[in-house]
Amino acid sequence: MLHNKQYDVVIVGGSYSGLAAGMALGRALRNVLIIDSVNPCNKQTPHSHNFLTNDGKSPKEIVTLAKDQVQMYETIELLDALLVGGIKTESGFEVQIETGETFSTKKLVFATGIKDIMPEIPGFAECWGISVLHCPYCHGYEVRHQKTGILANGETAFELSPLISNWTNDLTLYTNGKSTLTMQQVEKLQKHNINIVETVIEQLEQQNGYIENIIFKDGRKAPVKALYARLPFIQHSSIPEVLGCEITTEGYIKIDESQRTTITGIYACGDSTTRMRTVANAVSMGTTTGLMVNKELIEENF
Repeated sequence: MLHNKQYDVVIVGGSYSGLAAGMALGRALRNVLIIDSVNPCNKQTPHSHNFLTNDGKSPKEIVTLAKDQVQMYETIELLDALLVGGIKTESGFEVQIETGETFSTKKLVFATGIKDIMPEIPGFAECWGISVLHCPYCHGYEVRHQKTGILANGETAFELSPLISNWTNDLTLYTNGKSTLTMQQVEKLQKHNINIVETVIEQLEQQNGYIENIIFKDGRKAPVKALYARLPFIQHSSIPEVLGCEITTEGYIKIDESQRTTITGIYACGDSTTRMRTVANAVSMGTTTGLMVNKELIEENF
């Protein structure tokens, strides 16, 4: 029974960033509990890329190996559970999982990620992470030179279009309604042979998550092999904000260069803190967090 055990650090989130933080702390001889709800945002993604030594492996393969390696450190415990609450105490923090069990800790690390908000387009959610993509650095190489679309409008569309054009010359921007681009932006996109389609989308025609056609409200269809989109999101866990951690205007947990949040004793890392949404970056941030948390514990007790 883990109930009421005192930990040096509780890490909430057991994906890449949380596990990396855990490994750094385990190697620093810290008693660590990693609580994970086992609901990663990339659960549909078949392959992960741009992560040296693990290029092309599935996210599940990478995280399974990571958990095996982290559990080799005897001071680290992993718990599959959903965190439902947390409070500040005299000695640090107390957190509670859905069963009602509570755990005390000197420091808290949130590596809880974000939750994408899907548009109400049938077929979109089924394709997300497979052929409807968020990051060309993660997936662009696999769909290079293919017939590609961008689902966006306004400034987001104008920002994404030059970026995605690096991977394909067969690119169309789908604004899903009247374009809000300026005339200057439209002229620049057209100069680079990026077509703009304003017709409202009815659904995405797909097979097993692989997009085949965009079906429009007027009955027409457009074949595509990949579609990029930048979705709105919410924090996967509301508990950092409940504990007082400041959230940026973009919706991320605010951190400093040492991964500290605006609440003393609470750190954050991974997708919940940055637009740089890659496995490699999540691991890097997690490792840095582990080092910084251990440094703070040393300084408080030396």
